[in-house]
Amino acid sequence: RIGIARALAVEPQFIVADEPVSALDVSVQAQVLNLFGDLQKKLGLTFLFIAHDLSVVEYLCDEVVVMYLGRVMERGPSRLVYAAPRHPYTRALLATAPVPDPTRRRTHTPLHGDIPSPIAPPSGCVFRTRCPEAIAACAQAVPPVEHIGGGHHVACIRHNERLSDPNRVDRHPGAVL
Repeated sequence: RIGIARALAVEPQFIVADEPVSALDVSVQAQVLNLFGDLQKKLGLTFLFIAHDLSVVEYLCDEVVVMYLGRVMERGPSRLVYAAPRHPYTRALLATAPVPDPTRRRTHTPLHGDIPSPIAPPSGCVFRTRCPEAIAACAQAVPPVEHIGGGHHVACIRHNERLSDPNRVDRHPGAVL
């Protein structure tokens, strides 16, 4: 809270918050996230909120960018990215996020392999060495970040294919896309 107060002292319009709640107890996290939301509304602030906790991102952010080794894998309005993730990395991340409904059981297949070196990334798609859906063409060229509708973008040469994904999470059943 002191860090937030210091940042607000100069009356910014834009704040970069890098993992601002990751080291906090869950109850304190909720208080700080509510504070961020209140500040956003009352002061008209814009936040660049960097986090690995996707439930926090979903709660606070209107737009989301999913990155892997410094490359954009998927981006768009939070409601679209969470309702219908199109990149295998986004789906894998969402599959590991806890769902607060004990009646909804799901299994997820962990990603295999080591994270490649950012200094010497693999050719083509940087996620391909861990991607359960990778094919030989994924090594040939870096996939462009393509617009797929509604402000939703994805960088995957297979985004149009209907792949059977055991990690698929329908976090918002019935969402209209």
